[in-house]
Amino acid sequence: MDTKEFLPPERTRVENDLFNFHCHSGVSCYLSCCRNVDMLLFPYDIILLKQQLNIASSQFLQQFVSICEGSHPFFPGLKLKMNADEGQPCPFLGDKGCTVYVNRPSACRTYPLERGIEHLGPGRGLRVHYFLTHHPYCKGHGEQRRYSIRQWERDQKLHDCNYYNDLWGELDAFFASNPWAGEGKAGPYQQLAFMVCYNVDTFRDYVETHGILNQFQLRKDERQRIARDDGSLLQFGFRWLEFILGGHKKLFKK
Repeated sequence: MDTKEFLPPERTRVENDLFNFHCHSGVSCYLSCCRNVDMLLFPYDIILLKQQLNIASSQFLQQFVSICEGSHPFFPGLKLKMNADEGQPCPFLGDKGCTVYVNRPSACRTYPLERGIEHLGPGRGLRVHYFLTHHPYCKGHGEQRRYSIRQWERDQKLHDCNYYNDLWGELDAFFASNPWAGEGKAGPYQQLAFMVCYNVDTFRDYVETHGILNQFQLRKDERQRIARDDGSLLQFGFRWLEFILGGHKKLFKK
């Protein structure tokens, strides 16, 4: 597909997978990109941030998140709340920079790139597209440090984020088919899906209370990973949602 006609403003394709960029305290715009931004949060971002802050996912949602329109009308998205201070800084911006840098959201890791996924159709997987942003305030583009996309992914530790974001993209594409038609917005199944996708600690309690794992054919090592790792639980939750909503059967009942 030729992506040129679909490019949003101030975006270009990354030519030959190479681009120049370097953000550091010496550039005049340092930390400008951490203010007054609309930052979407994906399910795995919430896991990273709540773990960094050592709080429950429900508390993170209440304190740092607002609900916004998603990529389609049938499921909401989440956006990080900026502080009400002058310039509307990110709530995690400190005097010396990002206070959650190790577990920062995928949008922060990816910048100055934006990553999009194209759904090729049922059973055909995804195609990844990278675009280079050109915000007027950003001086990092003028720095003489050259990256390939692969180097940038490795340098910013994007592998796990991209993996879970692709899983989320596939599930969100399924949600776009409106699998809860008839129950309306915020109906029982949509509320359940919201919990699974965005409130992993509450979902863990739900799984344990209802004995969900015991209802499906899972290997012992799968059960162990789900029991100890939020990412593995999230991945199971995505599969479980498709199962109960009538999508692709990636789980099997006992």
